[in-house]
Amino acid sequence: MTPEFAYFLKVNVAFILLYAFYRLFFYKDTFFKLRRAILLAFFGVSLLYPLMNIQDWIREQEPMAEVIQMYSAILPETTITPGNVPETNWHDLFLSGVSYLYWGGVIALFLRFLVQLSSILLLARRSEVTLIRNVRVHLLNKPAGPFSFFGLVFLHLESHSEKEIEEILTHECTHVNQWHSIDVIICELVCIICWVNPFVWLLKREVRHNLEYLADDTVLESGYDSRSYQYHLLGLAHTNKSATSLSNNFNMLHLKNRISMMNKKRSRGIGRTKYLIFIPVVGVLLIVSNVDALARITDELAESTFADVLLPDVVHPDEKIEVKAQVVDIMYKPVAGAAVVIKGKPIGTITDVNGHFVLKTPADATLQISGLGLKKREFEATSVKENMKIQLLPVVGNAVAAEEREEYVLSEEEAEAARRARSQIFTVVEVMPEFPGGQGALLKFLSTHVKYPESAIKGGIEGRVSCSFVVGKDGTISDAEVIRSVNPALDEEALRVINSMPVWTPGKQRGKAVNVKYTVPVTFRLSGGKKKPSSRIAQKQVKGIDTSGRIFSVVQQMPEFPGGQTQLLKYLATRIKYPVEAQENGIQGRVSCSFVVDTDGTLKDIKVLRGVDPSLDREAVRVIREMPKWSPGVQNDMAVAVKYTVPVTFRLEKPVMD
Repeated sequence: MTPEFAYFLKVNVAFILLYAFYRLFFYKDTFFKLRRAILLAFFGVSLLYPLMNIQDWIREQEPMAEVIQMYSAILPETTITPGNVPETNWHDLFLSGVSYLYWGGVIALFLRFLVQLSSILLLARRSEVTLIRNVRVHLLNKPAGPFSFFGLVFLHLESHSEKEIEEILTHECTHVNQWHSIDVIICELVCIICWVNPFVWLLKREVRHNLEYLADDTVLESGYDSRSYQYHLLGLAHTNKSATSLSNNFNMLHLKNRISMMNKKRSRGIGRTKYLIFIPVVGVLLIVSNVDALARITDELAESTFADVLLPDVVHPDEKIEVKAQVVDIMYKPVAGAAVVIKGKPIGTITDVNGHFVLKTPADATLQISGLGLKKREFEATSVKENMKIQLLPVVGNAVAAEEREEYVLSEEEAEAARRARSQIFTVVEVMPEFPGGQGALLKFLSTHVKYPESAIKGGIEGRVSCSFVVGKDGTISDAEVIRSVNPALDEEALRVINSMPVWTPGKQRGKAVNVKYTVPVTFRLSGGKKKPSSRIAQKQVKGIDTSGRIFSVVQQMPEFPGGQTQLLKYLATRIKYPVEAQENGIQGRVSCSFVVDTDGTLKDIKVLRGVDPSLDREAVRVIREMPKWSPGVQNDMAVAVKYTVPVTFRLEKPVMD
């Protein structure tokens, strides 16, 4: 179920329940203003309550958490297997048909709404305006029922007596002054969105009726005779209706209900208190809406507290046991660097980057687990089951007193391991980080954002500055530094451009985002002053300078595929032949290959750094081996051999259902 469909379903369920609630409690009273407020509240609550997430609030309520923990041990576990997923596409086709039908209805009703709105505005523009009892009235050219829309009042004078006109104006001015048209517009728009739900239309009808009750009540309170006014309404029962349902019509249908309500004895004031019942109803809707969150929290709390309801294993006090678990925060995200110590002893460890820890401890020991800004928890060593999730809640204010803090001692090996876990940085991963839009977008970004320093222009300084940086787990750029310098001014500009880059798509290792070190060259080249390294290279080589024995990783001018990065990507995309064996077995992934671009541009020493499958690895090597000659790398105006890494991606297309 998509989030959009879940929202739509919750909204319509609310309308059904609230309509039943209205008919049960408010339908027959005479508190018309309160009824108007409650009806509008129905629409607001129905549309908004599915968007309210009370998950965090539930977690903060200790009594509720205790109840959940109490029942967590007896709640059954629901398992969904792949066999539950339909294998044919008839279901998708049905849903597509329903979707087209629904949106077709929405569009049709919205167009109808626009036509009605336009007709009112056009009628107001074309009709003559006169002033009657200080009220601007648009005169109708032919007999029709009087009606109003926001500040517009429409009336056919010839169809009514002077006394009737006074009653009509009092009625319609009530609609205008109390902005009843806003209620009508809200109802119309909601009916457009939820047109498949008949209860929405029923609520709209109740809103319209209540607005007429309000206007009728104002007429009677103004001193007009009740019986005469009712006869007036009956006389207008068969008058032509107004041109649109958006207006507030004086001679609206269901006159029997209106006359009955006028003659009804007024409800006692104490009856207003029943409207407070609406508050717990909203609470019930919120709980129902967040039942999935309640179930998820129940499952999570059950997982972290289940050990507390189980009897601990019977072990000898002197026996050593190995405790393995994971420390998580309130959102069940891993807590790295949390302290796990044996109570009363300077012995402990620290959780790794994924919140895991392993500690050998006496069986009768008590473990104290704490983290920065998190409440300390204690567990009997025997109660901590393998791979159990231990949740640490945040500290509110200065909840932990200084006397409660205990020092712990870690070995140098443990401390170093903890530091490595927190800051592990990869150089090659299964999925390398990527600039938004890919390599082509990266090159365009560099070319458009580099501002050539004036001092370098005056000095005729140009070259390629190689910068390294770390693409974090969240895609942000950090630790940018120059690893191959040209000139301080150019170096500074290159770092500025690197640090101004937007958030990248982070690299992934085994499906998890990781920190990856990346290198990008920033080229500064003066227009009209391009050097021709080839001739100078030839001169150097003639002089007997031999660079063939040294292989560089980063040089001033990196090797380049003919046509640049864009052509390289195009070459890989068009030359890869997906092995049939890998297709049949559904194998895909990214093969990382390294090779050396020699001084003459030829490729040698082709190796697979990160393989996926032998068939894919062989195809990647074949594609690279068949590449044309590259432009060689250049260092100090000499062609040099440079080691280069290229990822070759194999991706299967999603199968199309027949």
